[in-house]
This record gives sequence, C-alpha cells and structure tokens, in this order.
Amino acid sequence: MLDELLGRASLKERIDELEEENERLQNRYEAESERRSEAATARQDAEEELNRLEDRIAQLEGELERVTEDETGLEFRRREQLRGSRLAEVFDRLTSVRTEPEGALTAVIDEDDGVDTLQTELDGDLEGVLDSRIALVDDAAPCVLCVDDAGLVAATLDPPAVPDRDATEAIAWNDRFSLEREWFLPTGRYALALVRTDLFALGVYEGDDRVDYRGFESDVKGSHSKGGFSQARFERIRDDQIDDHLERCADALADGLTTDANADEDDTDRLFVVGQRGVVDTLVEEATLEPAGTAAVDATGEPKSALEDAHRSFWTTELRLL
Repeated sequence: MLDELLGRASLKERIDELEEENERLQNRYEAESERRSEAATARQDAEEELNRLEDRIAQLEGELERVTEDETGLEFRRREQLRGSRLAEVFDRLTSVRTEPEGALTAVIDEDDGVDTLQTELDGDLEGVLDSRIALVDDAAPCVLCVDDAGLVAATLDPPAVPDRDATEAIAWNDRFSLEREWFLPTGRYALALVRTDLFALGVYEGDDRVDYRGFESDVKGSHSKGGFSQARFERIRDDQIDDHLERCADALADGLTTDANADEDDTDRLFVVGQRGVVDTLVEEATLEPAGTAAVDATGEPKSALEDAHRSFWTTELRLL
C-alpha cells in the first residue's frame, strides 16, 4: 500500500520490465556472440579447406602437365620385333583386312612431321578413333601407321625400308591398308653392305638368298697405346687408316655392284648400307651413294658372319599396338 501511495509500485514494475528486457537482450547477445564464434570457426575451417583444395588443384595441374609433356600416362599395348616368317605372317594378315571405302588409313610418318601434321592433313579425323592414344604415334615415328575407322586395328610399324613420303602416297584412306611387301621383307634383287671402321662386307641377294659376297678387314688401330705414340699422333694415324679403309669400301661397292658373276643383269634393284652410323653416313656421302635405306646395326665378328647378323637385324620390323 505504501509503495502505491509513494508511486514506487509503477517504478518497480518498470524496473522489472527493464530487467526482463535486459535479460532478454543479454540472452540475445550471448546467442549472437555464440553464432559469431561458430561463424568465425566455420569461416576458418572453410579457409583451411579452400587452401587445401587449392594446393591439391595445383598439384594435380602439375601432374597433368608432366603427363602431357612426358606422355608417361600412355603405353603401347604391345611391342614385338618381327622378322622372317613371323613378319610375313603379320604382313599378310594386315593386308588381308577389308573395310568399307575409305575405312582403312595408312600413313607414312617421319620424324619431322609427327602427329600434329598428320592431324592437320586429316582434319582431326584420327583423334576420334585413337583419342589420347594418338600421342603414341609421335613416340613411334618414323613409322607406318595403320588404323581402321572402327578402331579394331591400331598399330604402327617401323619397317626396314621406310618409304619416302615424297615418293609414295603418304596418307591414304582406302578399303584396305596400303602396304608394300618390299618395305618389310627382302624381295627382288638387292645389295646389302655392312661397314665398320675396320670391316666391310657386301652381299647381293635374291630375296633371302645371298648369291654373291665379298668382304675384308682393314688394319685400323683400336685404342691408344700408352708408351709409343702421343695421343694426337695416334689419332692422326687412326684417322688416316679409317680414310684408307673407306676408300677400299667405296671401290669394293662400285666393283661389287657392277661385276656380279652370278647375275644375269649388271645392276641390283636396291642398295642398303648398314653398320656404324657415323661410318655409314661418311661412306654414303664420300662415295656419293644413293641407298634405298641405311641403318645402324650391331654386327660383330668376321666379315661373312657379321654380314649374316646385319642382314637378319636389318630385315626386322618393330610392331607397336596403340
């Protein structure tokens, strides 16, 4: 009663209302603070996750770049060295394939052109068949590519006598693969010359059969002796001996290709020169030869046995399945 008389009752009510409002605001503040704390924590977690994902993206992009550059993510399904009857069997099988018109592609690819040039000439048609495997074609070059439009056949071959792109239809869509037997297998009459710094051997062949032979070894110093000559003098003597040996090789080639006692004709169809790469290139240049093909082969031993090894090694084709 006294509070009412003194006007304190309304004040107490107001105080109670303010205290309730204060409590409500306090609770709201605490709730908001808690939400902000949770939001801050969530933001920090999100930033950490974002950083982690950005690092992972950068890592994956780096791996993708390395895969693209090194092509380590692609491998040939199979590789095989073909020769003799096995090579003939695979060749016959490939040439027996028949498709609809323009369903089989044969492409001669050299080291300079590569798959980019091929794609340009084909207007991108090949990528639809090979997809990412098209990158393997660059690894196989120089080669002959055989692909059908259904993707049932997808292979490269590295024949001994890779045809000249300028002398043949380098890219051809047909109803079969446009392969020539003479690219892969010994056919007709031809000569095979083996040359090393100290050895020469020449065989004239009818197919696989050798019908004429000549060969010799030259006395060429093999390594520097410690006590006799200075290094420079030794190298001069060795170079002179190699020059003399290459002159003998050129004379033997000229003589052997025109005086084959077993031949009804004076000339052979083709000449192949194999052996040590640098020596082969020097002989071809200095003797102004125009061989149908050259190759580096590892053939050791006496001239006749070395020639047999060289002949077998040269007439080998590497098959790669894409």
